[in-house]
Amino acid sequence: MGYKAILSGVAIALTLLAFYPYIRDILKGVVKPHVFSWIIWASTTLIVFLAQLQAGGGAGAWAIGVSGCVTLAIAFLAYIKRADVAITPVDQIVFAAAMSSLPLWYLTSDPVWAVVVLTVIDVLGFGPTLRKAYVYPQSESMTFFALFLVRNLIVILALEHYSVTTVLFPALVAAACGSVILVIALRRKNWGFT
Repeated sequence: MGYKAILSGVAIALTLLAFYPYIRDILKGVVKPHVFSWIIWASTTLIVFLAQLQAGGGAGAWAIGVSGCVTLAIAFLAYIKRADVAITPVDQIVFAAAMSSLPLWYLTSDPVWAVVVLTVIDVLGFGPTLRKAYVYPQSESMTFFALFLVRNLIVILALEHYSVTTVLFPALVAAACGSVILVIALRRKNWGFT
């Protein structure tokens, strides 16, 4: 087994470790995720995974695929637990934009455009979290975002081929996670939280 596969295994383990408390809290009824948001994130992540595979990402793409499957499972849990199922016009626009990546990929025969569209959508999804972290810094988990930051850096190292298609998504998601961590840390320091 090569070091790329080992790195991918570490990234998968970090993915599962990061998601475990979230899933546990859904099952306990403590967390009530928005089903449509998780469907959007599952769709974007799984399509990026397929694009990374087509672009030769190899073992480095595996963690993204696992993340997409876990995200889809969270969407299913949100649905069966009857969490937030309200669908707003903004939700519909984001979903339509995510799904537009498939015909774009098909028409151009180039997965890079699908990855660009999906990465922009995914990173925009951090906006509400950044706002919430700024206003209520104690309401977000730095550990969750730190695990995903490290996971995405390991994903990049595990990639078997480097291109915009394979690197863009994990690099920008890592940067977005770093931004959330920075906002939480600065706001907690200013508010006197530890």
